[in-house]
Amino acid sequence: MGLWKLRASMLGTLAIIIGLSTLFFTAILWFAGVSLIVLPFIIVAFNIIQWLISPYIINALYRCKEVSKEENPQLHETVERLSQKSGIKKPKVMIANIPIPNAFAYSSPVAGSRVAVTSELLRTLDADEVEAVIGHELGHLRHRDVQIVMFVSILPAIFYYVGYSMMISSMYRGGRRDDSGSGGLVILGLASIFIYWVLTLFTLYLSRLREYYADRHSAQIVQDGPRKLSEGLAKIVHYSRKSKSRQNANNLNAFKALFISDPDRAESDSIALASTRELSSDRKLVEEVLKRKVTGLDRFVELFSTHPNIVKRLRALQLS
Repeated sequence: MGLWKLRASMLGTLAIIIGLSTLFFTAILWFAGVSLIVLPFIIVAFNIIQWLISPYIINALYRCKEVSKEENPQLHETVERLSQKSGIKKPKVMIANIPIPNAFAYSSPVAGSRVAVTSELLRTLDADEVEAVIGHELGHLRHRDVQIVMFVSILPAIFYYVGYSMMISSMYRGGRRDDSGSGGLVILGLASIFIYWVLTLFTLYLSRLREYYADRHSAQIVQDGPRKLSEGLAKIVHYSRKSKSRQNANNLNAFKALFISDPDRAESDSIALASTRELSSDRKLVEEVLKRKVTGLDRFVELFSTHPNIVKRLRALQLS
């Protein structure tokens, strides 16, 4: 996917999300009057507070610890050098002690920006592959993906809770003989839940586009970036599936949209790597993935994922 096409797709998806939200929310307010006006503000306030304190939640959930230059000078040098190339302030460097190879970037105005790699990632990937992964994560910070994803995630949440509130309200009002509006509330509540699912699909699509965008950023700022990141992603998927601790990793997905690779997709994505277990080099691992055909089932499953299909993702990197 070309850069301009990618940007146009992201802007178009944002426009659809905002447009659908505005249109349907106007219909809700017109039908329900002012009774539901307070609820969206409560949801927005809750999400903003969650965003502000999320780095502290992430640190606790993923057992992240800031690492000093003395502890890992190479990692600090890589982050500092690539931050300069990205045109951003160097974020705090964190190590996450979770049993899967992965990486993520996160930030808030309260806690500042942070980039984290898991201890398993440092054991699994070569230094140049780690460099490309860090370039990807810095791309998220450069493009303000945390803020964008938070913003678009609020909109589906509003419709979910508004729809749920209408359904509850209709059940309460339905028991009153003098009320004839409960049927309308049920219809509008169901419609609101439907819009929630539609917006969620668009939000997931936007998340996948942001992953492509961050991949391209890494390819641009890291020397031989497409090769390094391709090999790194292939190995992350491969070793995530092989990890004996994967059962525990399933409990660590509260913020999986931040990860460079979705741990929930490791099993399905690893099908693309099934024939590569005995290959002698990382490059051959990538070549075998690129040969695989993306099926209709692959495309359907991808609709419900925060991350692109691994085959499509590696093919896009080859064009960077």
